[in-house]
Amino acid sequence: MAKMLVRSLFCPFIIVSTLALATWSYGLNQSRNQPSSVATSSTTVAYHGGPLLTRPSGIDIYLIWYGAFSLKDRTTITDFFASFSPKGLVPRQEPSVSTWWRTVTSYKDKAHAPVSRIVRLVKQVGDPYSLGKNLKRAQIGSLVNKNIVISNKLPVDSNAIYLVLTARDVNVEKFCMDSCGFHDSVLVMTPKRSVIVYAHVGDAVQCPGFCAWPYAVPAYGPPPGQALVAPNGVGADGMVINIATILAGAATNPFKTGYFQGDILAPLEAVSACPGVFGAGAYPGYPGNLMVDKFSKASYNVYGANGEKFLLPAVWDLVGLTCKVV
Repeated sequence: MAKMLVRSLFCPFIIVSTLALATWSYGLNQSRNQPSSVATSSTTVAYHGGPLLTRPSGIDIYLIWYGAFSLKDRTTITDFFASFSPKGLVPRQEPSVSTWWRTVTSYKDKAHAPVSRIVRLVKQVGDPYSLGKNLKRAQIGSLVNKNIVISNKLPVDSNAIYLVLTARDVNVEKFCMDSCGFHDSVLVMTPKRSVIVYAHVGDAVQCPGFCAWPYAVPAYGPPPGQALVAPNGVGADGMVINIATILAGAATNPFKTGYFQGDILAPLEAVSACPGVFGAGAYPGYPGNLMVDKFSKASYNVYGANGEKFLLPAVWDLVGLTCKVV
């Protein structure tokens, strides 16, 4: 099973309330017939001339918690976002989440502007299953629309990522089937028309061997070893891995004209070009050399805010032409 392979699914225009959805989906798609990690990509991730998320003031993250989440899982994910700021690390420990993001900021647009160095969680809203517990992908866009255009809970922000996280009892189309998440772009039909980027990641506990590897034994691929111990819980740590993948992909290829490798309809993006690689020496079925907490025996590769420890996927390094974690 490949850890994360991003595929692009081009969808037609969809009108939802006052929002016109010009949708192209990039999912963390995975093949159940491939191993959990693969060797470094043979060709580089290429730039296709389009815009990136480059505003110097930063990428704003708007979180929509759809359904019920435990306080522990919510804290793990908000601590992950807090970790993008070095101020969140007291004392300062390396390698860190901000160190990991530094590779993403090496991606530049045609004006040589780099991806925003700052990533910050600006606002969170909850939603108690307003669209039910069985969602189509298009309904994720409807949910973002409702919070921006109808309820005015969230602003229109063209350099933001609107991230919808769904609880473990919510089924989203393609999630756990061939995807662990996706990112799209939509045209918001407000007086100030703007194209925004939104994304979805589901609770990895629904299919841990598929969306939380190496913290769970995969059902497919090479003969698995023992699952690693997750520092924050299998579901939350699996979500962090997938959120990190989505963030990197959305920042460097927000409108399917940025950085990717391969066919435009099945692209490999900044992280998905390095599936299953979490440390040096990774090979199919082995995530690479990781740090291990001497007390909990949990495996991780970066430090986060408030004493957290996370496992983040490798990013394709445009300079070294290799998969790089930190």
